[in-house]
Amino acid sequence: RFISKIEEVLNDWKLIGISSGKPLDKGIFTTGTWEEKSDEISFADFKFSVTHHYLVQEPGDKDGKEELGEDALPLPMQDLLCMNNDFPPRAHCLVRWYVYGLREFVVIAPAANNDAVVSESKCNLLLSSISIALGNTGCQVPLFVQIHHKWRRMYVGECQGPGVRTDFEMVHLRKVPSQYTHLSGLLDIFKTKIGCPLTPLPPVSIAIRLTFVLQDWQQYFWPQQPPDIDALVGGEVGGLEFGKLPFGACEDPISELHLATTWPHLAEGIIVDNDVYSDLDPLQAPQWSVRVRKADNPQCLLGDFLTEFFKLCRRKESTDEILGRSAFDEEGKEVADITHALSKLTEPAPVPIPKLSVTNMVHSAKKKIRKHRGVDESPLSNDVLNTILLFLFPDAADKLADVFENRASTSAGNNPPPENEDYNLFSQFKSAPSDSLTYKLALCLCMINFYHGGVKGVAHLWQEFVLEMRYRWENNYLIPGLANGSPDLRCCLLHQKLQMLNCCIERKKARDEGKRGSMSDRSPGGASGDGAKGGDHSGDNPDKEKEFGKSWESWSDSEEEFFECLSDTEDLKGNGQENGKKGTKESVNLKPEGRLHPHGKLMLLHPGEPLYVPITQEPAPMTEDLLEEQSEVLAKLGTSAEGAHLRARMQSACLLSDMESFKAANPGCCLEDFVRWYSPRDYIEEEVVDEKGNKVIRGELSARMKIPSNMWVEAWETAKPVPARRQKRLFDDTREAEKVLHYLAVQKPADLARHLLPCIIHAAVLKVKEEEALEDISSVKKIIKQIISHSSKVLRFPSPEDKKLEEIIAQIMSVEAIIARARSLKAKFGVEKCENEGEKEDLQRFVNSLLEQPEVSVVGAGRGPAGSIIHKLFVNAQRV
Repeated sequence: RFISKIEEVLNDWKLIGISSGKPLDKGIFTTGTWEEKSDEISFADFKFSVTHHYLVQEPGDKDGKEELGEDALPLPMQDLLCMNNDFPPRAHCLVRWYVYGLREFVVIAPAANNDAVVSESKCNLLLSSISIALGNTGCQVPLFVQIHHKWRRMYVGECQGPGVRTDFEMVHLRKVPSQYTHLSGLLDIFKTKIGCPLTPLPPVSIAIRLTFVLQDWQQYFWPQQPPDIDALVGGEVGGLEFGKLPFGACEDPISELHLATTWPHLAEGIIVDNDVYSDLDPLQAPQWSVRVRKADNPQCLLGDFLTEFFKLCRRKESTDEILGRSAFDEEGKEVADITHALSKLTEPAPVPIPKLSVTNMVHSAKKKIRKHRGVDESPLSNDVLNTILLFLFPDAADKLADVFENRASTSAGNNPPPENEDYNLFSQFKSAPSDSLTYKLALCLCMINFYHGGVKGVAHLWQEFVLEMRYRWENNYLIPGLANGSPDLRCCLLHQKLQMLNCCIERKKARDEGKRGSMSDRSPGGASGDGAKGGDHSGDNPDKEKEFGKSWESWSDSEEEFFECLSDTEDLKGNGQENGKKGTKESVNLKPEGRLHPHGKLMLLHPGEPLYVPITQEPAPMTEDLLEEQSEVLAKLGTSAEGAHLRARMQSACLLSDMESFKAANPGCCLEDFVRWYSPRDYIEEEVVDEKGNKVIRGELSARMKIPSNMWVEAWETAKPVPARRQKRLFDDTREAEKVLHYLAVQKPADLARHLLPCIIHAAVLKVKEEEALEDISSVKKIIKQIISHSSKVLRFPSPEDKKLEEIIAQIMSVEAIIARARSLKAKFGVEKCENEGEKEDLQRFVNSLLEQPEVSVVGAGRGPAGSIIHKLFVNAQRV
């Protein structure tokens, strides 16, 4: 059964030799890569792993492998006689240690350590089975069996060819005898083992390699000095600047340098090497090659930052549990409920103008922590907290309130974002722009987590941040570092929430400023109520009317002039319109309100007056969670007629508001007028010939507008002429702001870390790209592209898997280690100190090759520029 299993595997693989008769490349190393193909077989309750090792020649065919033909079956003995594959840079130990020179072979090894082939009888049984299988299949590839314990790496094997059989045997010695430590002794044992009857023996061809290992780098300083962690913990932030991630290794990422000096082809008698004298001078070797051994998982700063921040995502504690329950409640007040929030709508809210400074930015949270936990247990010191808050809110550096307001209005993101690939990464990672408040907050929290108190410091800074958000909301101060407009759905949810809060602050600020302006502009003569006068001026000075129209919200929440659009009957009666179906003559006498500017050359169809663009309410901004919630509510209404009608009514709130504004600005208008302005494609015009033979243009509503029970027609019939400033608000900024502040307040450190992890990965990728640009390593460029592609796929989902996030972090850490190794090698080989440009470029290429290739040949051996530097390294280490 064992023989048939081996034959089955060999026949499946069709092992007929990997070479097609082409000679191996000349030189010390064979170009190509070693690959393997594995399978498992079972025999008598033992499992064996069958592995096919083969060398893929380069260059070869299209897929990198050469065609194998049955008419070209080279004997493996040709590989044994070839000396070009004696010292491959990376291969199986059978190739590297025992120097059989084979380019293809099969190994059968026990699948588990407890299945080791220890007994001699089992070893003979396996060898005999292999011999039969090779003969039955006609396979000429050598086949080895691993015997004894795995750590010994001892193999025996056999190879069969037409009329020839080769046995491969090994001998392990615990201690090498002294007579076998030089070339003369090795030649003696080689000749005795041959047992050739010819006398004298023909000369023996020899290939020699001496390897030297350098482990001591004390004479060469590590190029990067790690930051003073003690100073940072003590509160000095000069070592690492907030807003910038650290980079580089804290230890030397290169542990050893291996120098191989090689004499590839010598004849016996040319060189002397015995226990007394040796001609093998490494400096005179014709070929040098170098390989470096890299430190396993070197400690790197960026990787440590990412790893520690990712650990936050698995914490379960809330902010209260970390800092102490009720640590941030106001003194003498109970926990606020929804009634307190609603009462603020009716209470007059004074607008204080305090003196602002960095000290005032630190709220009462610090005092509460000290009260409940003790003075010395506060997670963040005042100096560190002030530094972070000043970095996050640079507009707070001004002490005067007017200067503060001016800066706040200009720092809210009016400048257009730069259009470049690195900046726009936030849309792929769903993070936040690199100049935004959210991005800066993520970097600060990452640094606080690593250097200043861990999760307690994160909770403390977050609580201060939430208090600052409420402070800005209550005092009408815009949040800096956020783009204007509705929340950007390309960004993370936390960034959208902050943008929503900024929208609320902007609306509230405009309303409060308009309220104060309207109170100061009122005169005893009542000039402010002359609506017709305002309508007359609208056509003459549209810019003034536009400026006037932007502050319509200043009256919408006033105690004296707040109206609901469905209960505004008294005002309509005063204007002479009790319902929306009065005649045209009576409608024309209404006073137009809420006009912005005339709409080009368009005229109203029936009165023939100019059509005015009304001042309308802006649609309510929404974050992605609100959009999802709204879509779920609409989906639950079902597909019935009643549900579809209710769904349409919910979606037409903005349409109804615009219709009412249009009616107020254009008395006597009809639905066709509104459609011509609002949806021109739904008003079809065509040229016809009238009764007098003249060509005239007539228009009518589109087919979809004429559908019975059309929502547009129903909304138009129910709409009343109410200007936007007296309508019910589409966007309740007070309610939405309180929802955002509550959302921020209940976030746990783990939730916060989940929200901001895309920003941290975004910042890490930018940092890696910045550092790579200084080194110009081609392999690193490819890995960075893979990281960006992988991150774009993983981070676009709301809750990515931890395993995939760990893979991204591991990729970033590997890139950091490669760049650190490059800098370490550049420092050791003195690339930057080299004055000759030609030699400097050669050294740079040599260092890059050491990073990407398993073994690199030294041009000029010991006499070249790289060889002389390596020689000095060994000499200095020997002196030490």
